[in-house]
Amino acid sequence: MLKSLYPVAIACLIATSAGGARPADPTGPRPGIVRVRLETSAGPILLALDARRAPKTVENFMAYVDDGRFDGTSFYRAARSKADPKTGFIQAGIRQDARRILPPFPLETTKMTGIRHLDATVSMARAASPASAGGNFVITIGPAPQMDWRPDFPGYAAFGHAVAGMDVARRILALPSGGGFDAFKGQMILKPVTLIRAVRLDGKPKPTGQPKVWLLMQGRR
Repeated sequence: MLKSLYPVAIACLIATSAGGARPADPTGPRPGIVRVRLETSAGPILLALDARRAPKTVENFMAYVDDGRFDGTSFYRAARSKADPKTGFIQAGIRQDARRILPPFPLETTKMTGIRHLDATVSMARAASPASAGGNFVITIGPAPQMDWRPDFPGYAAFGHAVAGMDVARRILALPSGGGFDAFKGQMILKPVTLIRAVRLDGKPKPTGQPKVWLLMQGRR
């Protein structure tokens, strides 16, 4: 996932959408925005997802939220920029847990949505195929224009921003890391931060109704 980012080492990311000023209270309810609270063992992070400009990506992410597929997973990767270790991105989600995964969906590029990778951007991780994103995502710490669409590179699907809890994100980025291989070399958090649960704050939940195999295997329903 995000294998092509390692050589550039991510010069950072996000905070608002392309070209607009932040609203007076970015943490409050807004039309077209779906808020999600990530409750982690390091503290809460509040996401504001842009369902108007990135509808397919937000729909996919919310399916994981509404099904509880993120609950009990972790922030497991801290990719720090070599130029400035205080910037980079953190990655969370289901990793390659086949029990939790949902079908992939088409890539909504930054050219399509207009949501660029600035500081605090939420974006989908993926493998080499543009349409391979699923249950893993990143939060940028500092701008990361190398993740945006280019004529020779499809980029990654940015679909919202972290509007509170970036202090938590920065602490996660600074955690000791190592292990991994290829693009992940040295970036695996030695003691992953538990993503206790992801909570929808806006709109009606739309669970997929698919079997929750990971719970059944734990003797739960």
